[in-house]
Amino acid sequence: MMVPAIIDGIVKLDKPIAFFFLLVLLVSLSPLHSFHGDDSSADGFSSAQKSFLLLLPNFVSSTQLFFLPFVYKFQWVSSGAPTRLNTPLAFCSYNGSSCCNATDDAELQKQFSSMNISDSACGSVVKLILCTKCDPYSSDLFTVETKARKVPVLCNNAKSNEASVDFCNKVWNTCKNEKIQNSLFSAAASASASEPISSSKLTDHWKSSTEFCKALGGSADTESICFNGTSVSFKNTVDLSPPQGICVEKIGNGSYLSMEPHPDGSNRVFLSDQAGLIWLASVPTQDSGGTLDLNESNIFLDLTDMVHADTEFGVMGLAFHPNFTKNGRFFVSFNCDKVQVASCSGRCSCNSEVGCDPSKLDLVDGDQLCRYQSVVSEFTANSSSSTPSEATSAIPSEVRRIFTMGLPYTGHHAGQILFGPEDGYLYFMMGDGGNKGDPFNFAQNKKSVLGKIMRLDVNKIPSSSEINDLGLWGNYSIPKDNPSSADDSELLPEIWALGLRNPWRCSFDSKRPSYFFCADVGEPSFHESMFYLARFVYADLYGEAMWAGIENPKLSGIYNSTKLPFSCAKDTPIACEPIEGSSLPSLGIVYSFAEDNDGEIYILASKGVFRIVRPSRCNYSCASESHADIASPPLGTSSSTAKFTTIHLNLMLFLSSFIILFISL
Repeated sequence: MMVPAIIDGIVKLDKPIAFFFLLVLLVSLSPLHSFHGDDSSADGFSSAQKSFLLLLPNFVSSTQLFFLPFVYKFQWVSSGAPTRLNTPLAFCSYNGSSCCNATDDAELQKQFSSMNISDSACGSVVKLILCTKCDPYSSDLFTVETKARKVPVLCNNAKSNEASVDFCNKVWNTCKNEKIQNSLFSAAASASASEPISSSKLTDHWKSSTEFCKALGGSADTESICFNGTSVSFKNTVDLSPPQGICVEKIGNGSYLSMEPHPDGSNRVFLSDQAGLIWLASVPTQDSGGTLDLNESNIFLDLTDMVHADTEFGVMGLAFHPNFTKNGRFFVSFNCDKVQVASCSGRCSCNSEVGCDPSKLDLVDGDQLCRYQSVVSEFTANSSSSTPSEATSAIPSEVRRIFTMGLPYTGHHAGQILFGPEDGYLYFMMGDGGNKGDPFNFAQNKKSVLGKIMRLDVNKIPSSSEINDLGLWGNYSIPKDNPSSADDSELLPEIWALGLRNPWRCSFDSKRPSYFFCADVGEPSFHESMFYLARFVYADLYGEAMWAGIENPKLSGIYNSTKLPFSCAKDTPIACEPIEGSSLPSLGIVYSFAEDNDGEIYILASKGVFRIVRPSRCNYSCASESHADIASPPLGTSSSTAKFTTIHLNLMLFLSSFIILFISL
């Protein structure tokens, strides 16, 4: 039976709770680039690691959303998160929010002095470029399509709609004949080049301003921001307004915890419940009046004999291999009970290596130590090797046990798994193991995988000796560019991020996969989960209120919110039940959000499966919705080719929306 506690691993019905979901659509036109919060730091991590590794040292006292730029090679001088300065920087003159502190500022001044630039005009320009590393948006300026840069994106009117001035040509004209020692431009000319000791000029590497700006300027066909010599330049601000309300339709009565789109790009999806059943279903096209096509007696995979399903246990996540359509590989994250299942046997996460004394665990009624386990297993579709995408069932036996670990307590074990869109590695979210305040400090312990995000290579299977030598938790290898491969020998090799309490849902921005967004459960009053996709939808556990947020300017991370009503469409395929004493539709308990291959967004709740549809179906007006937008697609157009009609694109652009659900019990 599904219960509220599964949502974030901590929900209790005996006290007030505010539950928060963040959803950003996959067709993201407006990823969030900055945030404010505690100055997170990672002692012992290199500057390269700090560019993507965000620690949350105070996670036990508050709810924290966080963002990790997915960059490895670029030596970013910042600590990974912009912070508010008490005093302006001496060299770079930044005040307010910055990615540099006084030490970083001094290093930049030292680097500038080593260039020995004699021309003052060129020196001024180069100083501006150096100091962009302190800009709150430096992650965007120095990363384009996941590729790290030595020089930030320079505004170029010839190429970029974002450029307010032609700063790129100004740099060329000012510095083209100036000899610069240790030039960052010469390093930018070759991806493999290191900073040269001898002097070089721009003309040594590029023949003209056209070549120079082609290499270092902004691009007209991307949404990237650029540096104009003064500040980050965004696209022109436009007047955006939210719809009058949010409209949903009900397409299914079942209660599911996860929905994953079929990797073949069709309208099929995989649905799983907490108990261990996985189904293959088809979703109807919006406006068709159809319902979720799912036969509950036709099960794709039944894991109920292996899975321990209880208040906070069960199937926690599904992930399909990037090459699933050819190899049929997929992975399931679940919990098991070693008392009930013989194969449920992993090392206990409370041990002497992490400074945890098992005798001090608050075991209930003499329960066994680490009785419940967190597991990731590999399975395969039941089909011929040439047509795995056509399979309607899976082979019920495990192909390989990827990960098994005994949990110290019965809560805070997260369990989501997903594949990185660029690197193909498996990301595994793990909570701190439970109990108030993380008494053993698992989340900050570099020798524990509790309270972490792990990054695993499931394509390269290690030998038994490798597993033993590295102390691995199962059959996976370590990506060479994981943080521990740099200069922190204390960090377990699996760890990609640490300091988490219970990361229920995380996601890569599919528009800009170098951005990874996550939400962590806070203590004691806020509980949240987040998907990153283009509009934001906040929905409460019982659906009492919703807000729409607008990001303006685009890409700025600056949001304003408006409270909105929400309704169920009158022509909904399945009638929505009203909340007693209210006109609002009853969603029941919200477990998660999901998205199909057509970019449609779903709410998975105890009262069924709901789809977010265009506002006009609930008689809400919407400035971005027109009658032309909702016209039927021409004959012969498939649902997949018609999926991003103008209305969808406009809604995703302007909804940038948050829907928050507050619970007061």
